[in-house]
Amino acid sequence: QVQLVESGGGLVQPGGSLRLSCAVSGSIFRFTSMGWYRQAPGKQREFLATINSDGSTFYTDSVKGRFTISRDNAENTLYLQMNSLKPEDTAVYYCNRRVSPREYGTVYWGQGTQVTVSS
Repeated sequence: QVQLVESGGGLVQPGGSLRLSCAVSGSIFRFTSMGWYRQAPGKQREFLATINSDGSTFYTDSVKGRFTISRDNAENTLYLQMNSLKPEDTAVYYCNRRVSPREYGTVYWGQGTQVTVSS
């Protein structure tokens, strides 16, 4: 089974930046569309961004222009650069392949990394 290990979260002030990383096991990483997701307390898991194997990207409106998804296929690592962070960005952040919302409750997720935006 593919292992997903997220890291890079922490406490940051509003307007600050963080860079999240996701180490992915398995040789098929470079062929797989990958995404970042988050879940805030009491809320459903939310899709944020995806990057395809060809490097093309897509962002949900709430993070467009502030977050940048990227990947290093040689290192099997996915990244999320987060700028201009807002308190509403506070959540546990997860990476995974491109997952449809109806699969959220059934697929494997890593432990996630906590991002807290607060002054």
